[in-house]
Amino acid sequence: MGLLLTLAAAPATLAAWLHTIDPYAVRLWEGGPIRWYGVSYLIGFALGFLLVRRVCRVGRSPLPASRAADFVVATALGALVGGRVGYAVFYRPELLGFSGAFPFWGVFDMLRGGMSSHGGMVGALVGAAWFCGRRKVPVLFGFDLLAFGAPLGLACGRIANFVNGELPGKVAEPGFPLAVQFPQELAEDPGLFDRFAAAFGGEVPADWLSRIQAGSESLSAAAAAVLPARHPSPLYAASLEGVLVFAVLAVVWMRPRRAGTVAGAFGLAYAVARILGEFWRMPDAHLPEHWLGLSRGQWLSVPLALAGLGLTAFAAWRRGPRMGGWRAGAAGEEAVGAVLAPASDTDAGER
Repeated sequence: MGLLLTLAAAPATLAAWLHTIDPYAVRLWEGGPIRWYGVSYLIGFALGFLLVRRVCRVGRSPLPASRAADFVVATALGALVGGRVGYAVFYRPELLGFSGAFPFWGVFDMLRGGMSSHGGMVGALVGAAWFCGRRKVPVLFGFDLLAFGAPLGLACGRIANFVNGELPGKVAEPGFPLAVQFPQELAEDPGLFDRFAAAFGGEVPADWLSRIQAGSESLSAAAAAVLPARHPSPLYAASLEGVLVFAVLAVVWMRPRRAGTVAGAFGLAYAVARILGEFWRMPDAHLPEHWLGLSRGQWLSVPLALAGLGLTAFAAWRRGPRMGGWRAGAAGEEAVGAVLAPASDTDAGER
């Protein structure tokens, strides 16, 4: 409710709006217990489950709808593990080290850094392959289900990034109507914090960020006076990587396709959306500038795009039955068991 009230109180244009959203959906004590970030993950997994179950119910699916929840759990666990390990590998290698203090392994220290979407994809693919291998379901069809259920979950994650004030965008042009000022930036820039303290005109309390999120007028005014107005890049990412990619896949999978087609389309569409969206996102300060001025996230998307193209071509070339489809009646009059039957001569000629 606090999140909705904060958004409702924001100016209609969001012009240079000071980000004051409390990251906690329920705050009974400092640090807990329920953050919007966790809620967003649950919503994303729930949406993924509904989409997977839809395909299993109305499409040509070798996976029964009763097993859709099991599939989503397996891929969700893979995504969580892969996302965290991927963040450490791609962005914070020091988290791979061990220490004598709790939680002992940096990967488990969730207060340091976050998740990598590329790593999460790898982990989810491993989870899907493991599940499909055990259930005798074609792995490429499992990848298609995963790809179809993922984009809206990714959108939820990016919205959570915005709620947390993470991944701020580049400085916006003066008067840009969607510009946002992120108080979290003060904690990352000592010089900017000194200007904030001077504008406040007194000793800044240790819990200054929580007070800004609670509506402190004096602290908010001081922050607004020194913070640059930035593009809300997480919302751009939610729209591009989430909603737009899902719309593309929804068109592709309106009717059954050869296994691997939807996963290939996801790889290509997501990579393009990620590369475009990151032109408005601030690069990670601790990472060196990459070749041609592209960010690490953009370069990681290049092999994903190539893999998507390759998988799409492979799916078009190989002989095999068409599967899936989310539109009512996509399965036609064929029995579900016919999905695994050998391709006919007509089907082979349509490669």
